[in-house]
Amino acid sequence: MNATLRLTIAILLPLQWIGIRLSGVHLPPQWEVVGAGLAIFGAAFILSWAAEVAQADIPQALALAFLALIAVLPEYAVDIYFAWSAGKDPTYIPYATANMTGANRLLIGLGWASVVVTFWLKTRHRQVVLDRSRSIELLHLVLATTYSFMIPLKGTLSWLDSAVLLAIFVSYMIAASKAKVVEPELDGGVGELLMQLQPNLRRSATIAMFVYAGLGIYLSAEPFAEGLLATGRTFAIEEFLLVQWLAPLASESPEFIVAIVFALRGHPGVSIGTLVSSKVNQWTLLIGTLPLAYNLSAGHLGPMHLDARQIEEIFLTAAQSLFAVAVLANLSFSLAEAGLIFGLFATQLFFTDPFFRHLYAIAYILLAVVWLIVSRSSRQGLAAMVVERWAGKGMATSHQK
Repeated sequence: MNATLRLTIAILLPLQWIGIRLSGVHLPPQWEVVGAGLAIFGAAFILSWAAEVAQADIPQALALAFLALIAVLPEYAVDIYFAWSAGKDPTYIPYATANMTGANRLLIGLGWASVVVTFWLKTRHRQVVLDRSRSIELLHLVLATTYSFMIPLKGTLSWLDSAVLLAIFVSYMIAASKAKVVEPELDGGVGELLMQLQPNLRRSATIAMFVYAGLGIYLSAEPFAEGLLATGRTFAIEEFLLVQWLAPLASESPEFIVAIVFALRGHPGVSIGTLVSSKVNQWTLLIGTLPLAYNLSAGHLGPMHLDARQIEEIFLTAAQSLFAVAVLANLSFSLAEAGLIFGLFATQLFFTDPFFRHLYAIAYILLAVVWLIVSRSSRQGLAAMVVERWAGKGMATSHQK
């Protein structure tokens, strides 16, 4: 499929839903999920292509951070809708945390692992090595993960969590902005098609794509979210599970596809770097904005109180993140490590009892501790990240290998 056809299809997917919304047509809940989900799917591709081209004008580390942020924008729209609704109806609080925890665990358990497997299938190389500049993402992921354990301990999401997590996100964006500008590596596709335009026309087209995709996402978030809940009630499927797994799959699948394409092009380090950046964005900006949306909607300051299920899910998600950081601390990711991360993620889906959520969370934490004790390279990598960051060395001048 050529680039023009792919771009045309991506444009038509949000267009069909924009037409439905503006015409005032009301569909059954399951068809609203399909129509709005397709719009989100197409919009996510448009956003990813536009952000990919931005590497020509801004530092690559910042462009990858921006690409990761844009790629998860559909996820933000759905989750913030749930948080906003929770400010008026507290029964929506579980759905906000369900979407957030599902998205984060999918990103590591399925996304990171799929890149390594894809690269191995293409090249038979059993290991992906990340550039030293990826330490920016990993260090901030360490900070966010460490703090995230405070949320299940408190049993609430509050303005304090917003302040801390948003501060980590701002620090990450500032650090990424200091990297050097490099020409983006585009091996065909929509990105290369856009790069052939004159600079001013290319920038205008990119802005137009952002606006159009943003409109599609804005018009899709509410019906997609409400359609999921209504579909669950209609077919007697637990709404929490639909929101936790189906919603992130729909909104993040374009991001996974983009990462796999990078791996197929022979750039697995960039691929993993983009997904790690997405994890930082979700673990800081996404979680940090939920209490803000909740308080703005409620009209007063107050914490989002979490029930036992939500506390267990956030604890498990934080523990998975801790183990993932320990594995990636040496800036390499092997096929065996990817298999372990995927295996732990996939098997937990078959056990829904709270006992197993605690069991898997404790297993992740113990594995992380043992990993750092046994793996000298992981310990050294983690120490080097901290030293380089606080000494102010290396980060601004890092370049792709």
